[in-house]
Amino acid sequence: MDEIKISEFKATCLAVLSRVGETGRPVLVTRLGKPVAQIVPPPRSASDWLGAMRDRGTIKGDLVGPIGSLEDWEVLTDRDGRAADR
Repeated sequence: MDEIKISEFKATCLAVLSRVGETGRPVLVTRLGKPVAQIVPPPRSASDWLGAMRDRGTIKGDLVGPIGSLEDWEVLTDRDGRAADR
């Protein structure tokens, strides 16, 4: 973590904020050698990752229809293994 004196921070505030935003590295502001503030980048927002994979997928086949026959589903059969009346 970078350190900067409060007087230097006051003189170069905008440049320090830009550097933190670009690099993502926090900066510790000190006064008389003691920490008084920490400048950190903002957390990533949902808009940074939402839609990141847009236009990269393809649809292959039917998205709604079953993937097999209804006879393959145990839940649809009675105790004797026959298809239940629906």
